[in-house]
Amino acid sequence: MNARTSIDQLLPELDHTHLDWLEEEAIFILRETAAAFERPALLFSGGKDSCVVLRLAEKAFKSRRADGSYKGKLPFPLLHVDTGHNFPEVIEFRDRRVAEMGERPVVGHLEDSIKRGTVRPAHPLESRNGHQTVTLLEAIEEHRFDVLLGGARRDEEKARAKERIFSHRDSFGQWQPKEQRPELWTLFNTRIRPGEHMRAFPISNWTELDVWLYIARENIPLPNLYYAHDREVIRRKGLLVPLTDVTPPEAGETVETAQVRFRTVGDMTCTCPVESDAATATDIVAETLKVTVSERGATRMDDRTSDASMERRKKEGYF
Repeated sequence: MNARTSIDQLLPELDHTHLDWLEEEAIFILRETAAAFERPALLFSGGKDSCVVLRLAEKAFKSRRADGSYKGKLPFPLLHVDTGHNFPEVIEFRDRRVAEMGERPVVGHLEDSIKRGTVRPAHPLESRNGHQTVTLLEAIEEHRFDVLLGGARRDEEKARAKERIFSHRDSFGQWQPKEQRPELWTLFNTRIRPGEHMRAFPISNWTELDVWLYIARENIPLPNLYYAHDREVIRRKGLLVPLTDVTPPEAGETVETAQVRFRTVGDMTCTCPVESDAATATDIVAETLKVTVSERGATRMDDRTSDASMERRKKEGYF
């Protein structure tokens, strides 16, 4: 019996008590956020974590029909920062999913920040992942959002492991790790001054495995690049770099076709797939049980620049 057959047989028998607890906690955080703030928004990129938070938001604020779908409107819009270097499959999925749900999208375009002169890339193929902080803060100011709901998890990266569920941001949009507020007995201090805002992370206590178990259980739709597919890649510095217009081969590099999937999605210039034949969520559960490196550590070039790269970006206002 192979690993895939084993996990297919095991999943229906798994005790989902821990998922039920995580779901209950996340729904509580979502409702606390909606009650405590005047102008919330949910960060929705089309990535797996934001898709999970979106499903949790449906459960928190909508009623469920007999066919399993949800009716009603969320009490906040869905916000995304489009760098212009996003994977086309993800943007197509984002637009289709928002349209299906009938929700209100708010998209901040990094290209607009470049036109305004608030972002100045050094060259056209430069990674825009760090630059999107500026566009995010501009969107917050334009729409006067006082809290953003995001899908960050503590197991992703060292800096995110330091994060509270409610993360205070000062009037410059900056995170100060030494000035975080205590959260004893799930009592949250949500007070902010004019010009400040908060980030709230309902799935802080989830792991990558929890996310995929929940996706499998809830049958949550995702962009197809999360599952095994053939893609042209370049092997560079121990990573598989996807061949795109903004990640062309360098001198001496060979382009090959490999069967891959993405563990996380983001800017094409810094997001890499992994070799995999996992074609379903249950297949990915089986793979995730065996991995020893977080998805960001294994696939994100921007997090390999230094051990403090994420913390530096977060202090500047990053997600």
